[in-house]
Amino acid sequence: MAKQKDDGSYDGSQIQVLEGLDPVRKRPGMYIGSTGYDGVHHLIKEIADNSIDEAIAGFGTRVDVRILEDGGLEVTDDGRGIPVDKHPKTGLSTLETVLTVLHAGGKFGGGGYKVSSGLHGVGSSVVNALSARMIAEVVKNGDLYRVEFERGKTSVPFKKVGKTERPQGTRITFYPDPEIFKETVSFDYKWVVSYLRHQAYLTKGLYATVYDQRTKERQAFYFEGGIKSYVKNLNIGKEVLSDEIFYVERQVEDSMIEVALQYNDSYVETVRPFANNVLTPDGGTHLIGFRAALTRVINDYARKSGLLKEKEENLSGDDIREGLTAVILVKLPDPQFEGQTKNKLGNPEVRRYVEQVMNEYFAYFLDENPNVAKKAVGKALLAARARKAARAARDNVIRKGVLDGASLPGKLADCSSKNPAECELYIVEGDSAGGSAKSGRDSRTQAILPLRGKVLNTERARLDRMLGNNEIVSLIKGMGVGIGDQFDIGGLRYDRIIIMTDADVDGSHIATLLMTFFFRYMREVVEGGHIYLAKPPLFLLKGQSNKRWYAYSDEERDAIMQQLVEERKARGTDINPSDPPIKQAGLSDIQRYKGLGEMDATQLWDTTMNPENRVLVQVKVEDAERADAIFTKLMGDEVSLRKSFIQTRAKDVSLEELDV
Repeated sequence: MAKQKDDGSYDGSQIQVLEGLDPVRKRPGMYIGSTGYDGVHHLIKEIADNSIDEAIAGFGTRVDVRILEDGGLEVTDDGRGIPVDKHPKTGLSTLETVLTVLHAGGKFGGGGYKVSSGLHGVGSSVVNALSARMIAEVVKNGDLYRVEFERGKTSVPFKKVGKTERPQGTRITFYPDPEIFKETVSFDYKWVVSYLRHQAYLTKGLYATVYDQRTKERQAFYFEGGIKSYVKNLNIGKEVLSDEIFYVERQVEDSMIEVALQYNDSYVETVRPFANNVLTPDGGTHLIGFRAALTRVINDYARKSGLLKEKEENLSGDDIREGLTAVILVKLPDPQFEGQTKNKLGNPEVRRYVEQVMNEYFAYFLDENPNVAKKAVGKALLAARARKAARAARDNVIRKGVLDGASLPGKLADCSSKNPAECELYIVEGDSAGGSAKSGRDSRTQAILPLRGKVLNTERARLDRMLGNNEIVSLIKGMGVGIGDQFDIGGLRYDRIIIMTDADVDGSHIATLLMTFFFRYMREVVEGGHIYLAKPPLFLLKGQSNKRWYAYSDEERDAIMQQLVEERKARGTDINPSDPPIKQAGLSDIQRYKGLGEMDATQLWDTTMNPENRVLVQVKVEDAERADAIFTKLMGDEVSLRKSFIQTRAKDVSLEELDV
C-alpha cells in the first residue's frame, strides 16, 4: 500500500473520548465475544492490531510479540507511540486516557489514522479492564514513558522514566485476569503464529515476529509480495493452471484496492475478502464487486476470442470461480462493518471501486497472458458442462422442503421423532455394524445409515460424479440439506451427525473421506458443530461373574488392569509377580475388537451409542484456511506432500475428546 504519511503529527487533540470504562468487567462478553479460549486470544488481536495499524498508515515497520514465562504477553512496535501529552478533556496523560476510557482512540476521524482495522476504538481499554495487570511503555524521541494498571485502575502513576536507544514505539504487556477468564489464561503459540502470518501477508513490508519464552520457539514473517504471496501459499499442494498470478494495487478516490488471483485444477473456490486487514467471511460489497467484474471480464474474453460461441449461453459465476484462489484487500478510511463481529463489509461505494479496478486491469491481464486466459476459460467451460450434466441427477436427489418417508434412502433406519434438535444420525461403516446399531439404538431419537465400502473421495470429484455415487446420494437425501446451489442448512433433519467407523486404518480413512465431503460441500454443517466422530472401545476386559470393562486405548486398558491388581491386593489376595498380567488382574480374557461388527447390539449401545456412556469427538473448524490446506494434502493428488505430512505428525496426532 502507498505510504499515507502527512506531517506525521499525532498528539492528544486527535484522541476523542466518548464514554467510560465501567461496563467492561461486568459484561466482558459484549466486548470480546467470550471469556474462554477465544476471548483470551482476542485480547492479543486488540493490542497487536494497533501496532499493525501504525504499519498500514506508514509509520511503523514491525511488530514483535513475546509470550512470557510468567503468563503475560508483550507486544512491541516501532510506530509513532501512543501520545503522552495531557489530554484536553480528561486532564490525564493521553496514554492513560487511551487505556482507561472506553472509546478513546485515534480512529474516529480525529486525524490519527486514515485507515485502521480497529473500527470501534475500544481495544486497548478493554484489554486493560480485563487484565489483572498491564504495563504500557511509550518511546517518544528517545524518551521512555511508563504507566502500570491493575484491573483497569492505575497502580503505578504515569511518568517519564529515562532515555532509551529506540527513537519511538509502543510496548504493551498484559496478563489476562483469571477472575474473568476462568477457563484459561494461557496463550496458544500456534494461534499467535497464524495471526501474525496473516497480518504479514496483508501488510506488505511488515516484519512480524513471535517468541515463546516457555518453549523457546520463535518464528518471523516478512512477505514483500503481500497478498500475491498469500495466494501462492493458499495454492500449495494444488496443481496451478499457470505460474502467473494476477495482481493489482490501485487507489480509487480515498480507498486502496488490492487483488491477487490464480487458478488451480481443484473444483472448489477459495476466496479471502479483507477490509482494513479484517477478514470478512460473509463477504460484502468488495466481494460482490469482485465477482461481478470477474464474471463479466471472463465472459467478454471468451466471446472475443471465440472460445464461447455466439449461440452459447454465458458462463455462470459458479463456473468461472471453480478452482479460483483469490485474496481481495480493500483499505478505506471509514469501513462500515455489519455487526460487532465485522463479518461483512457494507460500504456501497467499495463495490464500484473494486469493479472499476478489476474491469480494467484483469481484462488487460488476460489480453497480455492468452495462455493463462485460455486455460481459465477452458476450465470454466468444463465446469459448465459438468453443471448441466449434474442438473438432471440433482433434481432426483435433492429434497425440497421436508422429506417425507417415501423420499428417504431405503437403507436409512430413521428415528420416530421429527424434532431435529433431539435427533441424531449415525453413519455406520458396514452392513454388519449397521445391523447391530439398528437393533441396539434408541429408535425414537437415533437414525442409522449404513455405508458399504469406501466413500468417494470428493476432494477430486465434481458434483456430477458425486451424484452418481450411491453412498453420497443416500447421505444427501438422508440429511435433508440439499447440495450445491440448493443447499439449505435449515433443512437439516438431525442436530448431530455421528460418523461411526472401525478403530483401524480403514475406519480412519472412511471417516476422513466423509469429513472431506462435509467440509467441501456442506461447510455450514461442520461450522455449526453438527459433525461428530464416535469413539468405539478397543478392548473388552472380561472378569469373574460376567464383569466387564471397556478400554478405549492401550493406556486405559493398562490402567484398568493395574486398578484391578490393586483392588485384589487390598482384599488380601496373593499376587504372583511372575504370573501374566491378565492373571494378576483376575481377568479371564481380553478381547481386542477388530471392528464394530464384532459387537452385538447391546455392547454397541453400551459403549458407543448410549449418551450416558459414549465418548464423542466434535469436529470443529476453528481455522478454515488451515483445514483447507490439510484436506488438500491428505486427499489431493500430491503424494509427496501427504507422505511428508504423515511422517512429521504421526506421533503427535491427538483428538479433543468431548463427553456428550
